Amino acid sequence: MPQPERLPGAPEFRIRLPRGGGEARGCLLTEFGGNGTNKFLLLKGSAVAAEASPGLGDHARRLRAELRASGGLVDSPISPGGPQSPPHWVAARDVECNSPSAAAALVYGYDASGPESWRTDEGHPLADYLSTSWRAPRKAWLVRGSNVSGHNLVRRLWLAEGVVSLAGAHLPQLEEANPTKSTLRRFVQEGYEGAASYHQKQGLVDELHAFLTQMRVGDTVATFDDDRLHIGRITGEAVQTASPGGLSNLRRTVAWRADSHPYEELPGEVQQKLSVQHDVVDLTGVLDALEGLDGHAQGADSEEAGGTGERPAQRELSLPEITGELAADLLVHDRAWLEEVREILLDERQLVFYGPPGTGKTYLAMKLAEHFGGGPEQVKIVQFHPSYAYEDFFEGFRPVEDPETREVAFRLTAGPLRELADLASREGNRHVPHFLIIDEINRANLAKVFGELYFLLEYRTRSVRLTYSGDDFALPPNLFVIGTMNTADRSIALVDTAMRRRFAFVELSPRTEPTAGLLARWLEREGRDPEPAHLLDALNSLIDDADFAIGPSYLMKPGVYRDGGLERTWRTKVLPLLEEHHYGEGLDVAARYGLDALRERRP
Repeated sequence: MPQPERLPGAPEFRIRLPRGGGEARGCLLTEFGGNGTNKFLLLKGSAVAAEASPGLGDHARRLRAELRASGGLVDSPISPGGPQSPPHWVAARDVECNSPSAAAALVYGYDASGPESWRTDEGHPLADYLSTSWRAPRKAWLVRGSNVSGHNLVRRLWLAEGVVSLAGAHLPQLEEANPTKSTLRRFVQEGYEGAASYHQKQGLVDELHAFLTQMRVGDTVATFDDDRLHIGRITGEAVQTASPGGLSNLRRTVAWRADSHPYEELPGEVQQKLSVQHDVVDLTGVLDALEGLDGHAQGADSEEAGGTGERPAQRELSLPEITGELAADLLVHDRAWLEEVREILLDERQLVFYGPPGTGKTYLAMKLAEHFGGGPEQVKIVQFHPSYAYEDFFEGFRPVEDPETREVAFRLTAGPLRELADLASREGNRHVPHFLIIDEINRANLAKVFGELYFLLEYRTRSVRLTYSGDDFALPPNLFVIGTMNTADRSIALVDTAMRRRFAFVELSPRTEPTAGLLARWLEREGRDPEPAHLLDALNSLIDDADFAIGPSYLMKPGVYRDGGLERTWRTKVLPLLEEHHYGEGLDVAARYGLDALRERRP
C-alpha cells in the first residue's frame, strides 16, 4: 500500500493531552480531504484520550470505534503521567484523517479546531502552514507609504504610477503565488537576521502575509499623505520586482480615485482604525464608511443600490430625545436638566453623578442608560471596590476550567468593559448607544483599574496597544460611561485630576434640582402624607456639610410607610449616618436630628 505523501516544508505538529495524558504527533499531507483542507496523518505512538465528550461528532465517534475494533488504538501499557493521569490509548499505526480538525477530535475526544490545536515544537499553529483559508469576499486595507525609510512613496510613486507597494529588500525570489505564513516566517528569519528585532520580524511576517496572500483584486486600499486619505481599488496580483533600495519591490496595481479626504473630516470609526501603528492594517470593519466618503458605491454595491449609484445613508449615532414620559417617570419636573445631561453625554461620552448617599445616583444612571440605549441589553453595570484591578475591569489571565477536560488553566479573559466594547463595535451595532455604568467609581484605584484606557477616554478616535492581548484597541464612539460617586465616604481618596479631566461631573444634591423636592413629588404621586418630605427638608437644613446631606431614597421604600416604618428607618438608617459625621464631637445626634426634635422645630 503506497505511503501518503507529506506536505513538503511542513514540520510535525503535536497536541499535549491535559494532566499528563501523553502527546499526539502528526503531519500535513499533500492530498486534500472532503472539506477542501489538507488531510492529516496521526503518527504511530500518538496518545489519544480514552474518554469521549457527549458532544463529540458522529464521524469522530465512528472513527474511534473502528480503530479500537481493528486494533488501531490500543490501551496504553504504562501511563506516562503516573497513576493520576487520565486513561488514554495509543495509536498502533499511522492513521490518515480527513482534516487536521478531524485528527484533533480523534485525539481529544471532543470537537476542536485543528488549525489552532496542532502546534509545532516552537508553538506556531498549524494554520500558518495552510495556504487555503476563507476570507471575506471584499476587504479593505490601509498601507502606509508616506515614510518608507524616509521616502514619500505615495506622492512619488503610488499615485503617479497607480500602484501600492511594500518593502522587502531582504526577501528571496518568491516562487509561490500565495505563500503561507510559515514560508514567510522562514524567509524573514533568514533574510533579516541581524537587521530586525524579533518583534519587528513578527510584524513583518504579518504584513507580508496580508499584502501577498490576504489582499485580493477588487479589495479597497487606502493610504495617507499630508493628512489626506487617498482611496483606491486593487486591480492586480502581487508582483516582485527590483526597486532602488528595495523600498517598493512588492507591488500591486491600484486604480486610485481622483479625490482625497482631509483627516479631520473622516468619521470617528475610520480615524480610530487609521491610528493603528502598522504598515498594513485591515480596514474591513470600516469598509462601508470608506466607500461612503465620496457619496457613491462602486462595483457590485451599485447594483445593490438599485443601479442609482447612490449608497444607502449610514445610520448616524444619536441619543433619543428626552420625553415627557421619561421626565414624569423620573419625577424630574425640569426637563431642561435632563436635556443638558443628554448633551453632556453626546459631547463628552462619559460623566459622573456625584453627591451624598440616597440621592438616586445609580437609579438615575440605569434609567437614563436604558432610555438612551433602547433597553437593558445595551447596559452593563459594574461596581468598583478597593481590590478591583485592570484585570477585572478590562482583560487579564484568570483560572478557567475547560468544560470538556475539566482541566484548569490560566486563560486570557475579557472583563466587562472589553465585552461591552466588543458588542458595541459589532457590525450593525455601531449606531446603537451602549452604556457602562460604574457604581462607586471612586472606591477603586482608578489609575490601576484603567491603565492605558485613560488615554482612550480622552482620545476616542485613537487606539492603543493592549497590555495582555497585544491587540490594537479603541473605545467605540457608541460606548458611553456613567459613573456614580458617593461624596460622604471620607475613607475614599479624591478622584485624581486626570480622571476629572476625562469625565463631566454632575451633582445630585438634596439642596439642588432635580433632587430637591423629589420626595415631595413622589409622595404626591403615591397619594401619601407629605410629612416625610417636610422632615427631610428640616433635617438637611441642620446639616452644615452638603456632602453629608441625606437623600430622599431612604424614604422612598414601601417599608417606611408600614406601621412604625418611618421611626424605624430614621433610627436605623438616617441617624447612624449622622453619628459617623459627628463622631468625636460629643453631640447628642438623636436630640438634634431625631423625629421628635424635627417635629418640634416645624412651625
